[in-house]
Amino acid sequence: MGNKEGLKKYDLKKGVNFIGITCTFFCHDGKGNLLMHKRSKNCRDEVGRWDCGSGSMEFGEKSFREAALREIYEEYRIKPRSLKLCGVTNVIRKNGKRKTHWVCFIFSACVNPEKARVGEPHKMEELRLFPTKKLPKPLHSMLKKHLAVVRRAGVKI
Repeated sequence: MGNKEGLKKYDLKKGVNFIGITCTFFCHDGKGNLLMHKRSKNCRDEVGRWDCGSGSMEFGEKSFREAALREIYEEYRIKPRSLKLCGVTNVIRKNGKRKTHWVCFIFSACVNPEKARVGEPHKMEELRLFPTKKLPKPLHSMLKKHLAVVRRAGVKI
């Protein structure tokens, strides 16, 4: 139950006070290029690093696919031509001095990158298309591990 039912808001943080659920997505053009954004100073972690895109599942969402589609639209203002669940990982790491824990559902999304635009300007410094053989630096700490999951699922990016 959420605040809509009249409950008080507690200062609990996803991934810190309880395990968070996130959907990571690799938006690609089907030609070996990956759509990526540079994380701004307003992000909770990994500031200044290049990332593929992700977001946490919201209360009441019926599927991980629904969460991924919503996040892709929120971040890049596009709807994918196709969306494939490639795998699930357990992400335990440090954010500063705090340990974080997320269950990550990893998707591949074939998109038209020409239609993409920054949907969350407070979280993104820029948005660009990169050949996967020549990714920018610095990268999000989980990007290479999650990209390997996508490739093991047979996606050619």
